[in-house]
Amino acid sequence: MKFHGKPRTQTAAFLPLCWLFLKILQPGHSHLYNNRYAGEKVIRLIPQTEEEANALKKIYYELQVDLWQPSSISYVSEGTVTDVHMSQNDSRALLAFLQEVNIQYKVLIEDLQKALEKGSSLQTQRKRRSLSGYNYEVYHSLEEIENWMHHLNKTHSGLIHMLSIGRSYEGRPLFILKLGRRSRAYKRAVWIDCGIHAREWIGPAFCQWFVKEALLTYRSDPAMRKMLNHLYFYIMPVFNVDGYHFSWTNDRFWRKTRSRNSWFRCRGVDANRNWKVKWCDEGASMHPCDDTYCGPFPESEPEVKAVANFLRKHRKHIRAYLSFHAYAQMLLYPYSYKYATIPNFSCVESAAYKAVNALRSVYGVRYRYGPASRTLYVSSGSSMDWAYKNGIPYAFAFELRDTGHFGFLLPETLIKPTCTETMLAVKNITMHLLKKCP
Repeated sequence: MKFHGKPRTQTAAFLPLCWLFLKILQPGHSHLYNNRYAGEKVIRLIPQTEEEANALKKIYYELQVDLWQPSSISYVSEGTVTDVHMSQNDSRALLAFLQEVNIQYKVLIEDLQKALEKGSSLQTQRKRRSLSGYNYEVYHSLEEIENWMHHLNKTHSGLIHMLSIGRSYEGRPLFILKLGRRSRAYKRAVWIDCGIHAREWIGPAFCQWFVKEALLTYRSDPAMRKMLNHLYFYIMPVFNVDGYHFSWTNDRFWRKTRSRNSWFRCRGVDANRNWKVKWCDEGASMHPCDDTYCGPFPESEPEVKAVANFLRKHRKHIRAYLSFHAYAQMLLYPYSYKYATIPNFSCVESAAYKAVNALRSVYGVRYRYGPASRTLYVSSGSSMDWAYKNGIPYAFAFELRDTGHFGFLLPETLIKPTCTETMLAVKNITMHLLKKCP
């Protein structure tokens, strides 16, 4: 990718949103999210030296910076791709600084507000064309997703069972779907969750896509029939329900949960730093205002506590844990919190290798794969590490499309290709699981 010293306008991402927003805008406002993103930019930088990295860290602390990649300022180092979302005034200050010190950069998104509004009009048109049924090629609000779950529970009772495993901080039910052919025989299971981080909308879209494909192809696809006959899938389309709802109604780029802190105004905890595995160590923050805040104690978030309790209760038969995030195009496995090789490395590595090859076979999209600590960065308190340390032998985290051009604003036109290729990877991992490899 070519970088240069002066800003360059890029085609803004088309983020589709639904008519729900029209209901929540205050009278007198004609813009989504009350026009809060007007003039805001997403800028990519890759510091070439440690001196440049340190200079960027310093100015990031001085300005209002929302890091898209990596998730924390502490990860910024020589050669690290850094995507930052900034207000109009702060982006001007950053661009002036970059030109002064001659650090190369690229403007990925020139105006987030325009991207959101253009995407919204596109989505409205797409929804009109899909009134005959549920449209899996658009993003859906939490209410729509829950209604969809209730509908499947009624119409596909032979393969689907809906249950609540607890309630969120704000009192919302935490729903999961149990997918698979019911039988009295002992069956192993796979856990799949999406939407731990609120702004990563492609995750919940994939969880829905997976369920749709499973139901549609159960009778026609021998591999899917084998999967559903021999395994149960516990699928949680939206893990962070409060945060996801907030990202639709107030702040599109919200990441954390919505719990309150008694000492700080900042709300929320990073639900992927709140697990009891090297909790609040490297790669997590103790400050409530940071995006990687680990929380006041492990499993402080009721969402994390509920899922951890469910996994503990069913740990004897859950053999795989799959968590879907965005963005980076990676397939990660343990460990995240340390540079070490897992005991069943050969089995897990083989599954990952075959999965990314299967994924690439569809559209040629390349995913990096490997231990999270080496492939992405070191982070503590992650759900994947916790699952692995608690006896689930196959634990993976997907970072779905893309690699930064759209970032969290992956347009709806890319939902279908992203989910189609990811589906092959998941089926590949699942079929690997059914073999003798422990």
